[in-house]
Formats: sequence, structure tokens, C-alpha cells
Amino acid sequence: MERTLSIIKPDGVRRGLIGEVIKRLEAEEIKIVAMKMIHMTKKEAQGFYAVHKEKPFFDSLTDFMTSGPIVVMVLQGEDVIARYRKLMGATNYKEAEPGTIRADFATDIEKNVVHGSDAPETAAIEIKYFFSELEIVG
Repeated sequence: MERTLSIIKPDGVRRGLIGEVIKRLEAEEIKIVAMKMIHMTKKEAQGFYAVHKEKPFFDSLTDFMTSGPIVVMVLQGEDVIARYRKLMGATNYKEAEPGTIRADFATDIEKNVVHGSDAPETAAIEIKYFFSELEIVG
């Protein structure tokens, strides 16, 4: 069984899309094994996105991710990383397949509603950033 991290970003929370994202996960038989709502500090967001520290969008990304609460989840299932990434759609919502979360709800490349880990190694690091093993029930 594979695990991945999912984040419903501040724009998704603000717009009342938590239930819609969960509904789509469940429709794809992706199991949620941990979930909580948090409001990251700037320092926490900078730590999470440290891999992007030298990129020009780092400050706007960390500002956005601290602009409101987020919902972090651990998803589990067969090939869940690829399956969730397909469900999310391309990072640039204009390139996302119709029917994906980003194609249906994103308003720009940053405010694209959701985040998902891109590889097993990344998923392991990202999950540990937000959850202890005691919080994961799968």
C-alpha cells in the first residue's frame, strides 16, 4: 500500500470545497487514513516548501499558504500517488484535464485548490512534516 500527502489549500477551504475534494477521493476509492485542519505560520510554510526556497515564487507561495486554514490528509491505496495526481490535474489548471479538481475549481496556477506529493520519497517527507505515526490509522 502506498501513501501520499494531500493538502486542500486556503483557496479550497475558503471556497467551501473540502467536501467536494473528499467526495472525489472517495469516488475513486482512495482511503483517507489521517486528516486535520491547521493554519500554518510563515515559518512552517517556509519549512514545508524549503525545496523551492531559491525560486521566484517562494514568497508568494508561502504567503498564500499562510493566508488561511488548510486541510492536510494522508491518503492510502494502490498506486495512490499517481491516482491522486491524475484526480488533481496539472499544476497549471489551464492544462488540466476536464473533470479534474484543478480544471473544475482552480482560479490561477497558485490558487489551484490542492497539493499532492509527486513521488514516494517526497510523500514520506511531507507526511512526516504534518503527522506522527500515531495520527495515521491505516
